[in-house]
Amino acid sequence: MASSPLPAFTVRRGEPVLVAPAAPTPREVKALSDIDDGEGMRFYSSGIHLYRNNPAKEGKDPAMVIREALAKALVLYYPLAGRLREEAGRKLVVECTGQGVMFAEADADLTADDFGDVQSPPFPCFEQFIIESTTIAGIEPVIDRPLLYFQVTRLRCGGFVFGQRVCHCVVDAPGGMQFEKAVCELARGADAPSVAPSWGREIFMARDPPRPSYPHLEYRDPVGGPDRMLSTPPEDVVRVRFFFGPREIAGLRQHAPASIRGSCSRFELVVACIWRSRTAALGYAADEEVRLSLVVNARGRPDVPLPEGFYGNAFAFSVAATTAGELGGGDLGYALGLVKKAKSAVTYDYLQSVADLMVVAGRPPFVMSRTYLVSDVSHAGFKSVDFGWGEAVYGGPAKVGEGPFVGVTNYFSRAKNSEGEQSVVVPICLPKDAMDKFQLEVHALTTELI
Repeated sequence: MASSPLPAFTVRRGEPVLVAPAAPTPREVKALSDIDDGEGMRFYSSGIHLYRNNPAKEGKDPAMVIREALAKALVLYYPLAGRLREEAGRKLVVECTGQGVMFAEADADLTADDFGDVQSPPFPCFEQFIIESTTIAGIEPVIDRPLLYFQVTRLRCGGFVFGQRVCHCVVDAPGGMQFEKAVCELARGADAPSVAPSWGREIFMARDPPRPSYPHLEYRDPVGGPDRMLSTPPEDVVRVRFFFGPREIAGLRQHAPASIRGSCSRFELVVACIWRSRTAALGYAADEEVRLSLVVNARGRPDVPLPEGFYGNAFAFSVAATTAGELGGGDLGYALGLVKKAKSAVTYDYLQSVADLMVVAGRPPFVMSRTYLVSDVSHAGFKSVDFGWGEAVYGGPAKVGEGPFVGVTNYFSRAKNSEGEQSVVVPICLPKDAMDKFQLEVHALTTELI
């Protein structure tokens, strides 16, 4: 199901202001972890939540309610009200100054129903509902800037849109959700959040001396020529949402080897299908190296000593690598084996090795050439963010993916297909000439065998 095109509308945004913690907070300097401050984390991620009118909240201004709750939450999460500073070795620290986060309220002549059945990114006209910060030569700096930007846009039906931009250096998706839920609980009248925050960044600091112990292909260029995905102009890229419902998942299971068919998750099946089909559609030479990079969350892993309430970055990019010829020449089971191996590779030792590499290699960015980067946000619980107006109609990323190159990164989410069935939904961006080939490849892998 797709969202309907929005009617012509105007957003009247007030002047953004700084919201500081509601009470005095410690003035100190706190170091980010060596996973937090890699080059690939130095950007703002964007999210959107859409809410309908709640008659029980008649006379309540959502912008005021959220602003007051935000100020209270920042007392506990006071580093988020500070500013980043770069020290020797490109090390990032937070100066906890209590300056505050950026907040704007706005009004739009739209109703919640005007957005249609929006279930997955991109959110319609998301640029109107988030605060963009200033860029320098096309790059959005994070040093000495607010770490969080919020906009509450009131709708004429009584609902509203909550838009946010969060500096990825200080929180990952689960950490950001933890903070948002703290704001929600305070907005609904709680005296304190149910989960107390914990800084704990020392667990992901480089060892002394640093000793990277894995290849870390995610930071090394692959073998082969240039990647057309990095040079295709945005206007030559098309976007299509692909729904993998019960029928498509059953087809993928049939194409998987019997020995692993029952042990494959839906995520593994869909990732393997898309990586294989995308590689074929882009026409890479048989001897060129192609990669799949998975965002693997370390939370809940028994060997990772995360303190309760930790809200920093606790994930790694784990890479599956092969050649285009081997990926396309093998069956779906070959791709599935690589996906499973990459998923299981992230341990505490691996994360420590990443931290070590950041220090010895100057905090390099992750490589995007001939790489398909996937983040599964289907279990993040975005829609459960409730400021007192009820569950969100839409909750999730504002964009299809983050980063400067369209189609390199992808968010996997959950939505209902045209038959009302729960599905994995993946918005794919490819050059126009590659999309037809991609659709044929996916169709072949998702069609049940007779």
